[in-house]
Amino acid sequence: MSRIIYVNGRYLPHRAAVIHVEDRGLQFADGVYEVFPVFGGRIQNLSQHLARLSNSLAALRIAWPVTRAVLPLLLEQIRQRNRIADGLIYLQITRGVAPRDHAFPRNPVSPTLIISGRHIDMGRRAEQAARGVHLVSMLDQRWSRRDIKSVSLLANMLAKQTAVESGAFEALMLDQDGYITEGAASTFWIVDRDGTLVTRPLSEDILPGVTRQRVLNLAREKGIRVTERKIHLDELAQAREAFLTSATLFVMPVSQIDAVVIGNGGPGVVTDTLRTHYIENLGSVGGGG
Repeated sequence: MSRIIYVNGRYLPHRAAVIHVEDRGLQFADGVYEVFPVFGGRIQNLSQHLARLSNSLAALRIAWPVTRAVLPLLLEQIRQRNRIADGLIYLQITRGVAPRDHAFPRNPVSPTLIISGRHIDMGRRAEQAARGVHLVSMLDQRWSRRDIKSVSLLANMLAKQTAVESGAFEALMLDQDGYITEGAASTFWIVDRDGTLVTRPLSEDILPGVTRQRVLNLAREKGIRVTERKIHLDELAQAREAFLTSATLFVMPVSQIDAVVIGNGGPGVVTDTLRTHYIENLGSVGGGG
C-alpha cells in the first residue's frame, strides 16, 4: 500500500506529494515540526504536542495553516489512511511560498502544511531496550533557541551521523563547559550515585520534551526522588543508570557512553520501572483526542 501524505488540503500518494521550489521551508528552514507518537492505534499525548506546536509557531510568528480544532482530525485521517497501529505522525508547517528574501514576505502568504505517517517496529525497540544503547558525546553546535522545534536540524543530523559512523545509537551533546544538554533527538537522564533521578532543567538550551514531562510526573507518582539540574560528563562514571526519552523511544536504557559503561552495563531498576509504567499508561492522559 502506498503511503498517503497530506499537503495543503490534499491527500496524495507519497510519490506525488510535492511543495513549491520557493517554499521558505526549503529555502530558509523557515518552519517548525512536531512528531505525534501512535501506540495501540491511538495518537498519544495529543494536547501536549499541540501546545508545543503552538509555542513553536508563535516563536517564529507563523500562522496556523488550519484551525487548532481541525488539526487533530487531519492527524487521525493520516493515521487511518496509512493503517498505523504503532508508529508516528510527522507534521511540518512552513511560512509558505514567497520570492526568496531573508525578511518575512511583505504580502500575506498561506503557510504550508505537510502531514505524513509511518510505522515503527516496536519489537526492535523492545530488543534495544532489553540490552541498552551506546551513546557518543560531542560538542553541541546547534543554534541557541533549541526550545523551538525548528525544521533546521543540520547540526542534529551531523551529530547523529557521527554517532552512527562510530557505531553508537545516539549523539550526546555537550555545552562549552562539558555539561550535557540533550541527545540529537532525545532527552537525557541519569540516576546519580545517590539514587536521584536527574535531568537538565528547561531553558532555551533544550527542547521541552513531552515525554520528558510525562516521565517526570510518573517518577514523582512512583515516589522516585527527582531533581532538575545540569549533568557534567565527568559524572557519568559514577552514575547508577542512564536513559533517553522521546516520543518514539519512550524510555530507552543507555548501557555505555563513550568508553564509560553505565552501572552494570544493562538496564537499571529505575529505568525498567519507568519504561514499564510509561508504556502501561500510554493513552491514559492526552491520548486519542
